[in-house]
Amino acid sequence: MSAPGRSFNVAILAMGGEGGGVLADWLVDLAEHNGYFAQTTSVPGVAQRTGATIYYVEMFPDARDGRTPVFALMPFPGDVDVVIASELMEAGRAIQRGFVTPDRTVFITSTHRVFSMTEKIAMGDGRVDADKLLEAGRAAARKLIVADFADAAERTGSVISAALFGALAASDETPFLPEAFEAAIRRGGVGVNTSLAAFAEGARLAAQPTAPSVVEALIEPPPSAVGRLLQPLAERIRCDFPAAAQRTLVAGIERLADYQDVAYAEAYLDRLAPLAALERDSGDARCRLLVETARHLALWLSYEDTIRVADLKTRRSRFDRVRAEVRSKPDQVLGIHEFMHPRLEEIADTLPEGLGRWLLATPWARNLVGRFSREGRVVRTSTVRGFLLLYFVASLRRIRRGTLRARIEMQRIDGWFATVTEVARTDYELAIAVASCQRLVKGYGDTHARGWRNFESLMNALPRLRGRADAAIQLRRLTEAALADEHGNALSAAREEIAA
Repeated sequence: MSAPGRSFNVAILAMGGEGGGVLADWLVDLAEHNGYFAQTTSVPGVAQRTGATIYYVEMFPDARDGRTPVFALMPFPGDVDVVIASELMEAGRAIQRGFVTPDRTVFITSTHRVFSMTEKIAMGDGRVDADKLLEAGRAAARKLIVADFADAAERTGSVISAALFGALAASDETPFLPEAFEAAIRRGGVGVNTSLAAFAEGARLAAQPTAPSVVEALIEPPPSAVGRLLQPLAERIRCDFPAAAQRTLVAGIERLADYQDVAYAEAYLDRLAPLAALERDSGDARCRLLVETARHLALWLSYEDTIRVADLKTRRSRFDRVRAEVRSKPDQVLGIHEFMHPRLEEIADTLPEGLGRWLLATPWARNLVGRFSREGRVVRTSTVRGFLLLYFVASLRRIRRGTLRARIEMQRIDGWFATVTEVARTDYELAIAVASCQRLVKGYGDTHARGWRNFESLMNALPRLRGRADAAIQLRRLTEAALADEHGNALSAAREEIAA
């Protein structure tokens, strides 16, 4: 038992399933078994929509004179000793709320990311810069402790709260000994061994003199060697394409072979070969045009359709991932419910071109199919019936090249790629900007239709931009405006300003 000392408070920001409540309970148990009064409260959030739940723990030493403290119900800005954030965006929210101050607060946060709803629904790349979040943490806190505590929990089969509890113990900022922290976990009586393992790993990471940078933690490892079927294409890339573009091209053929087949990936390289020859004449050592075009071409060729969705939802790797995420035991039955709502247009897109066009053009057929597609359905892929239903849809990839959607997308891709190649002969920078416009075309349903309208708007504006010294700058500006809002107001205003 530690001797009572000064009062102490801790604010914990954690999302559902991360054990924030358990961590708060451990802290209360720790305090009460070491001569402190303690209280925990929580202010619930709604997962990533309005932020994580805030758990607040206050501890006060027993004065031995009969007096009892009056505790606060939630943390007050500028008056928090320790702030613990289970994820980097939650760390940013803690700073924004004023909980972290340079004269007082020890700030403990994990460097992993769970992207927020605002980041996910952004029309472009809405991710918040992780390095900026980390730099803000350094500036805001008296002491910053960062590491990938989620990875530590994963490796030990526990939850992140246990690893963060270990980081707090190793911070030397509490009046309690590490043995007292471990005793609190044992008294909890649930998942003791895995929690203690995660606790030890969290303490070890927190004690390191320097934590790995966020950038290093988020960089993807170099691509592994391709499989046997893709070896000839990988050799072709090595021999026929510039070294600066080879990493992107290898990723492209892997993606497209997975999406369709090896022949589809080979056609991807056939299409890019003339651009590679043009790139050699440009004198750009980084091959920016080829890299940008190859990246966006691979994305466009692997467009989202019902076949792709069904394929991904019936893969063994997905079932294994879901089972791992919910920590299902081998003897437990796992049920997976998929909400499916294909529109009439998406059904027609999956049909052979002639049949799909007939369906869209025939009123009685549209009405008949529309009755079945008006409302969404829940498909249990963990049952034989539900799995076979989606497995059949996924098997239609064999006829994908002849579907209505494939014919439409290939025509659009041909037009975009021809424009990139033609513009590159006179304006290299503008050609790169044209290639980047593909960012607008993504998703399915209303999202895809809206993106395609914006893309067409930019392509229609391109002839008026060509020949201007700032053509590439203005096209990039229009692209960012198209991504700024889903209603197109920013794009309309930008087009009017450029025209003026």
